[in-house]
Amino acid sequence: MEPGPDPDRPPAEGKAAPDAKVHFKMTRFIMEAGVKLGMQSIPIATACTIYHKFFCETTLDAYDPYLVAMSAIYLAGKVEEQHLRTRDIINVSHRYLNPRSEPLELDSRFWELRDSIVQCELLMLRVLRFRVSFQHPHKYLLHYLISLKHWMNRHSWERTPISVAAWALLQDSYHGALCLRYQAQHIAVAVLYFALQCYGVEVPADSEAEKPWWQVFSEDLTKSIIDNIVSDLIQIYTLDTEIP
Repeated sequence: MEPGPDPDRPPAEGKAAPDAKVHFKMTRFIMEAGVKLGMQSIPIATACTIYHKFFCETTLDAYDPYLVAMSAIYLAGKVEEQHLRTRDIINVSHRYLNPRSEPLELDSRFWELRDSIVQCELLMLRVLRFRVSFQHPHKYLLHYLISLKHWMNRHSWERTPISVAAWALLQDSYHGALCLRYQAQHIAVAVLYFALQCYGVEVPADSEAEKPWWQVFSEDLTKSIIDNIVSDLIQIYTLDTEIP
């Protein structure tokens, strides 16, 4: 993963910038369209990451964000070997944007949109210098959840949906650019930490241990990085309330 901004930076304050709201809406579109297209969680995460990385290199003024989002879905399907037909992507996207309309006819408008997706995909590959494979937090979170389950009291674990909450937090993190700013292992630990905090669940014997449980999972992780990731997640949920 390429180095991003300093993870120990202070979190941004105030209302989100207009660009952040657009990116939130576009990644929500990617996720919902991805589900309707039958995409698995990793290809959807890759599509969101490609989208965010592209707009780190360019500006919203220069490109149609919906076209970029559709092309990111198409490209992610290839990267993660879950190939999707452009026709399906176009129809699902059209229905998302026009819920009461009929599928597009195979007319000139359809073929122009198809060509635009293909051309945009090539542009994205050039802008991203063909670096479109990413290490996602999903596999780390899976291993961390299994390990933590063995540490915890069984009844305490079963009566609180820690796993469900952690996976939901991880998915929601892709509404922002956390995937570019932090290491995959750190995000996985942070969403698990946040889920435990949300339900007031403490890891047994954590206060007596030589190092905190989260540092056992990732030795180079600091409390400051966790706090910043959690803060960025809270910003995403705050942003959700600002979008109609």
